Amino acid sequence: MTQRRFLQLDVFADRPGAGNPLAVVVDSDGLDTAAMQAFANWTNLSETIFLLPPEAGADYRVRIFTPRQELPFAGHPSVGAAWAALETELAETGNGALVQQCAAGRLPVQIGAGRTVSVRAPRAKRVDAPAGSETLLDAALAGVPRGALAPALWDNGPQWWVVELESEAAVRAMRPDLAAISELTLHDGAVGLSVFAVCDGAPHDVVVRAFCPADGIPEDPVTGSANACVAAALADAGRVPGRGGAYLASQGREVGRDGRVEVRVDAEGEVWIGGAVQAVIRGSVDW
Repeated sequence: MTQRRFLQLDVFADRPGAGNPLAVVVDSDGLDTAAMQAFANWTNLSETIFLLPPEAGADYRVRIFTPRQELPFAGHPSVGAAWAALETELAETGNGALVQQCAAGRLPVQIGAGRTVSVRAPRAKRVDAPAGSETLLDAALAGVPRGALAPALWDNGPQWWVVELESEAAVRAMRPDLAAISELTLHDGAVGLSVFAVCDGAPHDVVVRAFCPADGIPEDPVTGSANACVAAALADAGRVPGRGGAYLASQGREVGRDGRVEVRVDAEGEVWIGGAVQAVIRGSVDW
């Protein structure tokens, strides 16, 4: 066993105890994939990340794991990774910019006031759902009032079902059928089902929930990749809320986590996901 620096962060959080928890193993050299997956399963958080020395063209490298699989990209781990790389001096920035290396490629990162972090998500694309998906989707959403946007499967590294509901109240009140959602996502190869509604902008513009029961995460507290897919779907429909392509999303209250996700669709149609990060635990692990 090797002693390694360790952080536990709350991401998309304006205070400890909000947002989405993230486990960070800082000194990950020497850990193979099996050891990383075993540690991610042990933490039992929605995601655990491992920081590694980068290759050329990047400031740091990160591998991202759920309790059951490695992901090419995820939003709250990417935001947390940039914050942790700066905090532990694995990376430094003089101009407010970093480049993250992950399985999805090299992603630009912007550092704002108070060390808020924004990551440019991989460009999401709408993909065709396999035959039989519509029936499974209907079962997963039985009795849930839908909005105007047609449900679709989106891919920005992980795949997400993105479904608009008719109102914030409908999103907040949804009681997920986890067995039906699991059957849907296993059938389609998606990581989860995300539901959302556009709000009146006071105090947020969009409300989101995300369910990943087949991946051991009944409801993810705050989900960057799902929020990025929601933004891509809204941009595709010409319905980006907020001001100048930027808006605030609320997620996590239903599981006791008041997450705040800063979303921006830039002039090139790229989606940026960001927010504040809070350190909750600093120490070391033997693994």
